[in-house]
Amino acid sequence: RLTFFAFPHAVPAMSAAALPRVPESLLKKRKTQEKIAVERAAKAIEDKKAKKVSRREYFKRAETYVREYRRTERDIIRLKRQARKAGNFYVEPEAKVALLVRIKGINAVSPKVKKVLQLFRLRQINNAVFVKLNKPTINMIRIIEPYIAYGYPNLKTVRDLVYKRGYGKVNKSRIPLSDNATIEGVLGSLGVICIEDVIHEIVTCGDNFKQVTNFLWPFKLNSPTGGWTKKTNSFIEGGDYGNRAEYINKLVQSMT
Repeated sequence: RLTFFAFPHAVPAMSAAALPRVPESLLKKRKTQEKIAVERAAKAIEDKKAKKVSRREYFKRAETYVREYRRTERDIIRLKRQARKAGNFYVEPEAKVALLVRIKGINAVSPKVKKVLQLFRLRQINNAVFVKLNKPTINMIRIIEPYIAYGYPNLKTVRDLVYKRGYGKVNKSRIPLSDNATIEGVLGSLGVICIEDVIHEIVTCGDNFKQVTNFLWPFKLNSPTGGWTKKTNSFIEGGDYGNRAEYINKLVQSMT
């Protein structure tokens, strides 16, 4: 009887020359990419925490401003009632901010008028800007009065313009105000970090009014619903140009 013995196949040892070699440059590249990925993940976590803190600050400021606006409104109502009860009239303080809207083109415009319009950044028809009222600006407004409609905006008008038509000037580019980070990046050093800060500075004519209005790009509005009445006549004559006082709010609502 024959007996057979099975021997395992001998596996030849793989030589070092047969192993696939990875270039050293590729290994360095992988290591660098892994390091960058770790840093990005850590930065994303930090940014998320920072945004959460910033969001809380935005809400706190917005609530503070709302309380301030309501308190101011209640004070005016109370003073009016007191004056009426005493048989007097309550005269509200003079407006500190005006909203200028350009309504005419460049035909037959004198150099002086053209220069003032450029200084106010009213370079196109239906452009609008906020202006702080003082003696120099009032004199400049009188020069260009036949070419603009202006008045005194309320809180709703300011908020609608900034939220609906607000653009900022970042590195000489027109950037929409869709993120508070855009505002904080330019005006953060002044304590203006969110869109509610921008609105508050305009409404109250704050210390940073000039920087905030220079940051805002001139508002581009539509023609009013129903068109203009008569641009060659002043508002008090039934036309369009000139001072509209609080009626500028109705005009801007029809142009946004």
